[in-house]
Amino acid sequence: MYKQCSSVEERWIHNSEIKYPNNIYLLRGNHECASITRIYGFYDECKRRYNIKLWKAFIRCFNCLPIVAIINEKIFCCHGGLSPDLVNLEQIRRIQRPTDVPDTGLLCDLLWSSPSNYVEYWDDIPKGVSFEFSAAVVKKFLEKHNLDLICRAHEVVEDGYLFFADRQLVTIFSAPDYKNEFDNAGAMMTVDQNLTCSFKILPSHSKSAEKDADKNLGLNHPTSIDNTTLVDTDGKRVKWAGIDGPMPMKDST
Repeated sequence: MYKQCSSVEERWIHNSEIKYPNNIYLLRGNHECASITRIYGFYDECKRRYNIKLWKAFIRCFNCLPIVAIINEKIFCCHGGLSPDLVNLEQIRRIQRPTDVPDTGLLCDLLWSSPSNYVEYWDDIPKGVSFEFSAAVVKKFLEKHNLDLICRAHEVVEDGYLFFADRQLVTIFSAPDYKNEFDNAGAMMTVDQNLTCSFKILPSHSKSAEKDADKNLGLNHPTSIDNTTLVDTDGKRVKWAGIDGPMPMKDST
């Protein structure tokens, strides 16, 4: 789950999907639309390094990207989050593509909404797009659709991943040191055929440098695998294992 890649990274990601169509599936994010690429520099980079024709090709591709993936009928994956307009999953299947991202509505919310500990159910995002939703919304959605987990991205989180709603939702952010403005780690989540999942942590550059310095002093740090959190299937339910003590319920917004 990446965020506003450069044109080189975008080309590599899409080329990989073309080369390995049965192994790589890309979901659309909130930055994959014409207006946002103009604001955050992707348009300018394409124009400077290549030409506008390449940017237009990317936009045509972005407008066709799928919005949601469901893994083994249990893990709901999208970039942003849930929507008050989402009554059944068939609504997502009926979204016509190619399409731009509207300012409001189901498609907008799936790309822009965020979980929050500070709302009772739904609330507008202050000075933002779409809505914030509560843990109660997550629980009701999962129970209604017989799902176990929501996996989303959209926001920088300090450790690369962050749980919400009693670990029924996880935010994953894969870019360490985002925009060179945050001292965040990145994380990748792997799901095997048995729905056993694990996180691989990508430390921030400052943490890596600190670790190397301490190593020179003879101090040991745990490896990234020590920070791995496992998800195990237990019958029809997913449970989180490998965590010592309760997980702090930090707000992910």
